[in-house]
Amino acid sequence: MTAPIRSLRALAVSAITLASTLATLSAAQAETIRVAIGTQDTTINCATGGLLIRELKLLEKYLPKDGKYKDATYDIQWKNFTSGAPLTNEMVADKLDIGAMADFPGSANGAAFIKAGKKSLFITVLSGSTLGSGNGIVVPKDSPITSLAELKGRTISVPFASTAHGMLLRAVKAQGWDPEKDVTIITQAPEVAGPALQANKIEAHADFVPFAELFPYRGHARKIFDGAQANAPTFHGSLVTAEYAKKYPEIVTAYLRAAVEADRIFATDPERYSELIEKITGIEAPVNYLFHGPLGLQTRDLTWKPEYRQALKTSIETLRLLRRTDSDQDVNSFIDDRFIRAAFKQAGLNYDAKLKDYSPVPLKANDALTGKPITDTQRLAGIWVKGEPKVRHYANIDGAIKDLAKVEQGGKAARAVYVHDLIHRIKLLAPLAWYASDAKGQYSAFLQKDAAVAYAAANKGKVFDFNGLRAAVR
Repeated sequence: MTAPIRSLRALAVSAITLASTLATLSAAQAETIRVAIGTQDTTINCATGGLLIRELKLLEKYLPKDGKYKDATYDIQWKNFTSGAPLTNEMVADKLDIGAMADFPGSANGAAFIKAGKKSLFITVLSGSTLGSGNGIVVPKDSPITSLAELKGRTISVPFASTAHGMLLRAVKAQGWDPEKDVTIITQAPEVAGPALQANKIEAHADFVPFAELFPYRGHARKIFDGAQANAPTFHGSLVTAEYAKKYPEIVTAYLRAAVEADRIFATDPERYSELIEKITGIEAPVNYLFHGPLGLQTRDLTWKPEYRQALKTSIETLRLLRRTDSDQDVNSFIDDRFIRAAFKQAGLNYDAKLKDYSPVPLKANDALTGKPITDTQRLAGIWVKGEPKVRHYANIDGAIKDLAKVEQGGKAARAVYVHDLIHRIKLLAPLAWYASDAKGQYSAFLQKDAAVAYAAANKGKVFDFNGLRAAVR
């Protein structure tokens, strides 16, 4: 065969190969790519990884549109769930690519994937508390019980295998009790627990965000214990199937870029977006604000702090203890922070600096009475007046109580009144808190009555419930 003929044949083969490559690339570029996301709208800690991204169409804003995605078409699918377990089932069945849930159901998600011969990745935290606040224990509104110590020998319901279940087990252990002998723990979903509390059919109920605050806000219960007292860090975050992340890493980063943007937007106007959550879920805006507003009950935080890594490790160990899984997950390979780091970089943010930052969403406000900037938040209070778009802030509790009286005298009413627990620094619904005065004439708020009693005794003061406080402050 002559050299010219060989050259012509080589050129022909190269042309065919090039055409085939171009056809493959063209097909990839013209591909319809599914982005199927499972949300938990009523679990408001997931808002920046689901509801807000969906409602504000932030994912569309950040999905890649160049390179191999130049001609791609996106099939964005959203599906809402009330808990993590059914969401996990659909992820394992390849009906969803991304899902948002808490640490306990998240660890169950990882275990379910392993059992199926697959793998999921925990790619970000969305919101949580390194102290443990958010999960809590409530009792019926008129129950005489005021503390966890009084629940020995009683029945406590909780959604099994939830982050609240883990908190409850740690709290019981901290009391020195045997969870199988000293208390009776039964499973009960929040949608069942609410009516049961209202009808006095259960003695106590432990639950996750937002139900330990929502039930009291609606007048069905009183909160007697907060997860911060058990020092049980907790969080909600997002997971992705490992196969999807490997195939479409840029899309996973785009989803997290949207989450970063949702977090930023929420911080600019928490009242407005708390109203949006109420519109979609029915969960009242004042409860959403309790969590997501300045100095909220939990902190929106997208970084993998050591406490959150430990929380996930603890949840894996607890699920094994409960015989809910026999898999031996490695937390370090389960957590994958590559994508959230990339999203931070795209947003011009410093991930490592935020990783070291434990401060809550800050409050930048002036006292509603004096007009002076609020610098000391130990005895901070707030009132969300019906018809007003913004919460009024007060440097001290008595100032808020006096202004509340004026608001009501003027024919208006409060949607919510907030105070902060002096010990744990967690935000509380004022009508359900306890108060103590001191020798200086200051009033401090407490979640538990025994804490208020101890403080009053040590500071030559008196103890009040909310109505007693209002009578004392004129």
